[in-house]
Amino acid sequence: MKVAISTDSGNVAEHFGRCPQFTIAEIKNGKVIKKEVIDNPGHATGFLPKFFNEQGVEIVIAGGAGFRAQGFFQEFGIRLLVGVSGPVDLALKQLAEGSLKSGEGSCSPGAGKGYGIPKEDGHGE
Repeated sequence: MKVAISTDSGNVAEHFGRCPQFTIAEIKNGKVIKKEVIDNPGHATGFLPKFFNEQGVEIVIAGGAGFRAQGFFQEFGIRLLVGVSGPVDLALKQLAEGSLKSGEGSCSPGAGKGYGIPKEDGHGE
């Protein structure tokens, strides 16, 4: 399975769309077999869910994500796990083992303003 994790300095970022980077990983037979960190390719309404769908991502992990992003992921059939925090490597290990716990998202509408990269289309600023 292919996974994308919102990333900030090696940790799961609190705000999905505004995070500076994403960790893209592949998990097979309970092990992480490939991992790369990419710069956030852009934050505009609907862009990241479409981008990750085109990359074959099946699961996205973040501290939190806005309601619109959640809807887009659902449309693409991508599972979104929010309420995750701590080191990215630990989240990947727990996901591979089937023990990753998700919960309530850590961001609320407008909470990400001023964090990370700005939203390019101005929606939700």
